[in-house]
Amino acid sequence: MKKSLVILFALFGLFLVSCNRDEVNAVEEDLTEMVELSAARSAAVTDTVTKQKCKGKLTEVAAADLPAAITTYITTNYAGSEIQFAGKDSEGKIVVGLKLADGTSKGLLFNADGTFNKALEKYGKGAKLTKVETAALPAAITTYITANYAGYEIKKAGKNEAGEFYVAVKLDTAVKVLKFAADGAFIEATTPPAHPEGKGKRSKHGK
Repeated sequence: MKKSLVILFALFGLFLVSCNRDEVNAVEEDLTEMVELSAARSAAVTDTVTKQKCKGKLTEVAAADLPAAITTYITTNYAGSEIQFAGKDSEGKIVVGLKLADGTSKGLLFNADGTFNKALEKYGKGAKLTKVETAALPAAITTYITANYAGYEIKKAGKNEAGEFYVAVKLDTAVKVLKFAADGAFIEATTPPAHPEGKGKRSKHGK
């Protein structure tokens, strides 16, 4: 009987460890996605084409609310891609940021009727991130975070091809994504955007 109880408790302990590991992995994946989505949104909003062609601030749009013409265009021309950002300007033009099947990024501009207008020129360099370890961040960044976000812990960081850094910091349940220039100068702090496909969804268009 005692032997059975020992085995039972051991199995229960292994189950708890496994559950805790799964929870930690899920949190880590969520934080990674938050950083990637913040970079995607910033890249789409600040792209030269967006600034030239769009009128006013972009309002985020859920993937499910995109015109059928847009989703059909993406499915046909970018099979296996994932929508990371979608936003509409005051005239109805829509900017869509994609993560392609090969891991690269592509930004597209559509007219209000859903017809394709133009590819974003610099989106790829701004949206695709390379992981950066906390210890490898410039001193200017860690000093800024220590001074302005006391109590926050650096959880995830990435660097785009333009040299800009995106850093997720967390205090309890509060998460902020901070953007820094290549020299470590602070640019802005944002609340991580929701995934346009919905939480936990990674829809692959045209798969």
